[in-house]
Amino acid sequence: MPELSSVEKQRYARHFTLPEVGEEGQLKLKEASVLCIGTGGLGSPAALYLAAAGVGRIGLVDSDHVESSNLQRQILHGESWIGKPKLESAAHRLHETNPHIEIELHEARFTAQNARQIAESYDIIIDGTDNFPTRYLSNDLAFFLKKPNIYGSIFRFEGQISVFAPHLGGPCYRCMLPEPPDPGSVPSCAEAGVLGVLPGIIGSLQAMEAIKLILGIGSPPLGKLVHYDALSTSFRSFNIRKDPQCPLCGDNPTVTDLIDYEGFCGLAPTNTMNEITITELKTKIDSGLDGILLDVRTPEEYAAAKIPGVTHHIPLQELPERYQEIPTDQTIYVHCKLGGRSAKACQFLSSVGINNTTNVKGGIDAYRDLIDPTLPPA
Repeated sequence: MPELSSVEKQRYARHFTLPEVGEEGQLKLKEASVLCIGTGGLGSPAALYLAAAGVGRIGLVDSDHVESSNLQRQILHGESWIGKPKLESAAHRLHETNPHIEIELHEARFTAQNARQIAESYDIIIDGTDNFPTRYLSNDLAFFLKKPNIYGSIFRFEGQISVFAPHLGGPCYRCMLPEPPDPGSVPSCAEAGVLGVLPGIIGSLQAMEAIKLILGIGSPPLGKLVHYDALSTSFRSFNIRKDPQCPLCGDNPTVTDLIDYEGFCGLAPTNTMNEITITELKTKIDSGLDGILLDVRTPEEYAAAKIPGVTHHIPLQELPERYQEIPTDQTIYVHCKLGGRSAKACQFLSSVGINNTTNVKGGIDAYRDLIDPTLPPA
């Protein structure tokens, strides 16, 4: 077992006075390793508190760059890091917080192809993502690797947390949600908004559960979904039953390896979709766009800022009821904030027989970055 230096003993003095931690517990933390998937709203506070607590090795997975709209809630990052990789920003901040720990960076999207290689050397997985394919992936991977998966999610003023660990006797994420919701039916944070402090609360709870598991103290929320309502300042706990019919951890499993999670969640791979860059779209707009430009963002986002040349605005959630408003005798260029919702819109339109769609990669954020920096944030 490694030893603590005199500097570390001073740093962790408040832990030493806790009988449940003490020097022995601090050494457990130093020996432990945690993988944080995502360095955004949830991953930021989770990683910061794990680093401050002295968790010896922290892995970070992210492929995004820092944007100004991140700074309202993603406290790992700051103004000087806008436009730079989130992992570089996160590593700098965490080393400032605690230079005595090891930070490992995995600059990639977390996929079925690389997940096992990335995660297998860590003790605990913290899921700080905001999309269903990665949630199912992290759940399945944790099950196969027999590691706890600490789940967190946020929506507007509400958050949830649980620990999924069938090897410890609890259920898995699939026991709670056997099938993913239909694409577009659950708004993202970009669509619905989120109060910036909320992910700080939920991410901190995720870090707390990781530390409890490392130290072997308290009771993790196995078989429980803890719900937090910020507006009423209330916590509620819901029981999650371990499902004997679960396709992953049930009596007769049918999911025996990692799968195509994009396909499972009904999301079309981008390589099967027509796409165009924002600069290519601008060229077409300047020469007189021969087609429809459809904006699928929320009414609030649309009112705040829009790309010149938009011909139709139908929020993604309203598309199933309103898609017949769109002329189908021309190419339909679909855009949103970043390109995710517009990709879902293209997939939906294809499902109802409208195949002449093109997704605008990067959305209005790319338009602001590359074409018109004076465009207000939206």
